Amino acid sequence: MKIITWNCNMAFRKKAASILTQNPDILVVPECENPEKLMFPDEVPLPSAVLWYGENPNKGLGVFSYGSYKLKLMDCHNPDFKNILPIEVTGGKVNFTLFAIWANNPKDKDGAYVTQVWKAIHYYESLLSKTKIILIGDFNSNTIWDRPRREGNHSAVVEKLAANKIFSTYHVFHRQQQGKEAHPTQFMYRHEDKPYHLDYCFASSYFIKKMTNVEIGQYHDWKSYSDHKPVSVTFDL
Repeated sequence: MKIITWNCNMAFRKKAASILTQNPDILVVPECENPEKLMFPDEVPLPSAVLWYGENPNKGLGVFSYGSYKLKLMDCHNPDFKNILPIEVTGGKVNFTLFAIWANNPKDKDGAYVTQVWKAIHYYESLLSKTKIILIGDFNSNTIWDRPRREGNHSAVVEKLAANKIFSTYHVFHRQQQGKEAHPTQFMYRHEDKPYHLDYCFASSYFIKKMTNVEIGQYHDWKSYSDHKPVSVTFDL
């Protein structure tokens, strides 16, 4: 199973062909327009399942299946966390819980970005205790921005997930430390000299043991499409 997250920087319908060359089974796309606007060109393969959530029809969170996997937003979804979606994934070799994430909620006075993830992983703690969990998307956070006195900074999120035996696939596979990533996933204003690592795939031990590859796209391949690069994770299921 290959799962990819890519913040497409809007207008996914015009950019889908580029990411689909990577052959994802499941694709998580922050800043994606709603399905009514997804008029793909004829040569672009259509997804077998689509799940979308958002208030702005031009800029929400899209989740797509390009195989046998079926997607269902779970009844426990709390809209207070906006674009952090607990999804029941079925139809493949393994059923699992997927959290599709775009940490962006300006209405929350406590914090628009990593605070959303921090609150969500506490609210959904019973789900995190399951053995087959993946959290993937644009977290809009990194340890370099930790504020020691703020509850729920990036490092606290990483520690909380680790306590549930859920780990960053990129950091495990490439043997990286949080905050010292060799491969950025975002370039502010698309400037190559302003790199950050903001996009993650966290997975439970079950998936970590079956992980075969984690790949971050190259700047020059994606700069014309978005300020983010895709994160692609492959599991041998």
